[in-house]
Amino acid sequence: MAFQILLNVCLAFVWMFLTVSFNGASFIIGYVIGLLIIFMLRRFFHSRFYLAPMFVVVKLLFIFLKELVLSNIAVAKIVIKPSLHVEPAIFALPTQLKKEWEITLLAMLITLTPGTLVLDVSDDKSTLYIHALNSPDVQEAIQSIKQSFEKTIMEVSK
Repeated sequence: MAFQILLNVCLAFVWMFLTVSFNGASFIIGYVIGLLIIFMLRRFFHSRFYLAPMFVVVKLLFIFLKELVLSNIAVAKIVIKPSLHVEPAIFALPTQLKKEWEITLLAMLITLTPGTLVLDVSDDKSTLYIHALNSPDVQEAIQSIKQSFEKTIMEVSK
């Protein structure tokens, strides 16, 4: 993927030199032309076309923002209520993620979401231990994390 990005930037500069136009617009035109060339030649690269993971990263960002807003609302409701009725839980989340950066990203996304905190990662890196402020159904919380964050992280690293 990094090679494709570097190649695309080089093609943009080649375009600028060929047109003898050294401005931002010429670079962008060259970048788009390079993007088309790399897309047409994508079968000759060992990795997939580099824009595909970028779309998934944007999707992951939107999923995180949605979860962030929803969990902020849920925590605000807990704080505003006069009586404190929460069901805190500590549970183990088995993960299919193998790479360290994937596990770290999942742990960060869970921790940055209000009301949840990753306490520990098992030694074999197959389980995350999570504290949830209000989790009446642990299995539902596990499935929610697996279907949103973990699934999208796996799509990014394909």
